[in-house]
This record gives sequence, structure tokens and C-alpha cells, in this order.
Amino acid sequence: MQIIDAHLHFCPDEGYFNNIARRAHHENTEKHLVEQYERYGIVGGVVMGNGSPENARHAYPAPLKYCVGLDNYTMFSWDMKRQLMFIENHLRQSNCVGIKLYPGYDSFYIFDDSLSPLYALAVKYHKPVAVHMGLTASNNALLKYSHPLVMDEAATKYRQVQFVMCHFGEPWFVDSAAVVEKNPNVMVDLSGILEGKIPDFALFLQKKHYYINKLKGWLEYLDLYDRFMFGTDWPLANLGDYIEFTKEIIPESEWDKVFFENANRLYRMYQ
Repeated sequence: MQIIDAHLHFCPDEGYFNNIARRAHHENTEKHLVEQYERYGIVGGVVMGNGSPENARHAYPAPLKYCVGLDNYTMFSWDMKRQLMFIENHLRQSNCVGIKLYPGYDSFYIFDDSLSPLYALAVKYHKPVAVHMGLTASNNALLKYSHPLVMDEAATKYRQVQFVMCHFGEPWFVDSAAVVEKNPNVMVDLSGILEGKIPDFALFLQKKHYYINKLKGWLEYLDLYDRFMFGTDWPLANLGDYIEFTKEIIPESEWDKVFFENANRLYRMYQ
């Protein structure tokens, strides 16, 4: 089975990412990532970029494509005209497959009118907008901006934009499911739900049965497996664990869609 990792971060040898990689029994290096992808049959991945959209920051090894990320520094420190110029330069490139936004970490609502020119570019180049939804890694973030119901307003207001709800808005799975069911222009990646290395997977499933059953239940309720994508949030979690976890929550008959086909279609990884 071929796999696409629809959500990872590529910041080799940076201190924060080095630490979380070690906790996942990985190394935060390009060499190790490529080796692990080959080991687990991951044929490609989508980097969710951080920091400035200047082109020099976006050089990735061959298995990877990227979404140009717009964080607080970029969105609120640059004038919009200059910002859009850089973003459009990215979107013209085949290895740039979308845009990534970070509400919650950044204090803005994704339905705000100021984002209309950005969304117009996404529509022009037929590329999705991936959005952090749900809990954040920082306790300084504000969850009111990253609650999945925020995406309902954006998806309704900007119907021609293809949104990606990153992390399925965890832990607000019931709200996330409602947003996905209502809005056909919302897809989901299942990244960021695990972290670190799981020493005993069977024990993990037993201890977390309430959480896992709720997640599985809402996936089964939706029965929209053509809208969900495998993702790891590398280097947050162990890749082998994440594959096994995803197999646990997705019916085997839907694995090809969730592990490969949906991300391939959305991000146009392999045509």
C-alpha cells in the first residue's frame, strides 16, 4: 500500500523539533526522514510551511511538496500587496500545493474579509487552504480562533475555496463532524492526534478507548472517507505508530482512499 503523509513539518536540526523527534524515537534530519518514509512505504508528503514565504525558505527533498505557511509574522507585519506577491509566486510552482493558516496560534478568524484576496489566489490556482483547527501546542494560543465551528463560517462564505481542516479539529470531533457534513468544500487531515512513541500499542488502545471510540464513531457516522487524509505532523509522532493508529480508526476497505488517493487528488501529488 502506498502512503502520502498529508501533513508534516520540515525543520531539520531545529531545537524544538529535535526534542519532539527524539520523544517519537526519530531524528529530526532530512536523511532520517527519507529513510523512514522508505521503510513505511510513504511515497510523498506535504510540508506545512512556517515562517516567511520568501522562496529561499522552501527547499525540500524530492518526496516532499509544500503548502506555503502564513504565520503571525507574515500576516500582520507585511503589507498585503507584498504578501500576496510572494504567495502568488509560490502558488505558480508545481511543488507548492496549497496555503497553510495558523489561527489559534495567531489571533484572527479565517472568515475575515481581509483574507478575501488570499482566498482569491487559492481559487485562481486551484489549490487548497489548509487550516490549523483544534488544540494548540502553545498555552498562549487562543482556542476561540481555532475551534472547528470557525471553519463553518469560512467554508460557507467562501464556497469556491477548498479548505482542509487539519487535525480533524481535535478534540471537538462532534463539531468537526458537523462542519464536514454540512460543507462539501471541507476535507480533513488526521494528523496531530498522537505524539511521541507508544511503547505498548494494545495498552494504549485500552487506556484511550473512550477517545478512540468517539473518534471512530464520528468517522463512521459521516461515512465520508473520500474526504479524510492520513497525516503524521512529523516529527511529532512515531510513523509506525501513526500508521497503525490510522488503520485502527479507518475501515480496511477505505485504506487506499485515506492513505493515498484523497491526498493525491487534493494536492495533485502524482498525476
